[in-house]
Formats: sequence, C-alpha cells, structure tokens
Amino acid sequence: MTLEKSLLEGTLDRRSLLKGSLTLSATAMISAIGVKPVWAAPTDGRYTVNIVNKHTHERFEGLYRVGNEYLPEAFENINTTLRDHRTDEIFPIDPRVIDIAVALHKMTGTRRPFEIISGYRSPKTNAMLRSNSSAVAKKSLHMSGQALDIQVADVPISRLRDVAIKLKAGGVGYYPKSNFVHVDSGRFRTW
Repeated sequence: MTLEKSLLEGTLDRRSLLKGSLTLSATAMISAIGVKPVWAAPTDGRYTVNIVNKHTHERFEGLYRVGNEYLPEAFENINTTLRDHRTDEIFPIDPRVIDIAVALHKMTGTRRPFEIISGYRSPKTNAMLRSNSSAVAKKSLHMSGQALDIQVADVPISRLRDVAIKLKAGGVGYYPKSNFVHVDSGRFRTW
C-alpha cells in the first residue's frame, strides 16, 4: 500500500510510514543533487524500465522518470521488486543504477526484461554469501542499493559486460561461471 493511499484510508501503520518516508526522502535527495543521466535522454524525456526478479518472479515494467524527476511511486515498486528476497527487507534503490540498467537495455537492443539476480542485499545476507564465496565484497554496494547483478535471455553476458564497460558509468563485474554481470553506481572500475 502506498503512503498516499494509507493516509487517505486512515490505515497508516509504522511500516507504511517508514517505507514511504524512505522512498520519498531518497527520491527527493537524489532529485535535489541532480543525478546526471548516463546516456542521452529520450526525445520525450520519459524513461521506462523492464526488470524481473529472478528469485521471486516479481516484475516492474513502466515509467520511473520524467526528465530529471524520479517518480516516487515507481521507486516504491522498484524497491519492492529488488528487495533482499532472503530476508524480505526493502531498501531504496539508487536511481542511477536503474539509469545504468536502462542504458544497457537500450544499447543492447533487447526487448526482453533484465533478470535481476541480486538487487538490494541486507548486511546479514551479504555476510552469509561472503562466507560461501570470496567473490562477494565485504562492503558490497548491494547493501546500499547501488548495485545490480543482471542477465538478459537474448544477450550474451560477454556482450552485456562490453556494453557496460563502454558506458563507463560505474563498476562492472563479469561472472561468466555464474552467468551474470554486476553493475553499480560507484566509481568506474572493472573486474
């Protein structure tokens, strides 16, 4: 339930208030600092994204940004779709990492949704994954909502990696054995 709907219906609970406040605060902060787009804007200024959580099969497909304004209700849905599926924790996703995914989508020419293997990752989940693999960073940007592990059915991950590197919009990790590419909104680097 959205914050606005809870307020209108008089059913505002602590969780709805916290979730809505985090989403609106993060979106307002990001709009205020003026995130620079990672590629040329669509001619109509309307940005859409098509993502599916590989574990929960939940999907968000739609408008998330108009011009330089991110849409809070869209990010409520994106945050839920990209939550930590192991703990069910929701955390605000950095709009810039969504912009990066959208740029990759456009540059690869695919019409299929991006399959998200990992979006937000709670510290508990990150520690568990780290104990099982040396490839998981102790201070992973997944824990701050700034990273996505992605694949798309009709684009080889080597091509996805090459396009992400060409963007130089953030970190790019290549995991051919696990069949995904990591992208994040941190500084540009590759591994």
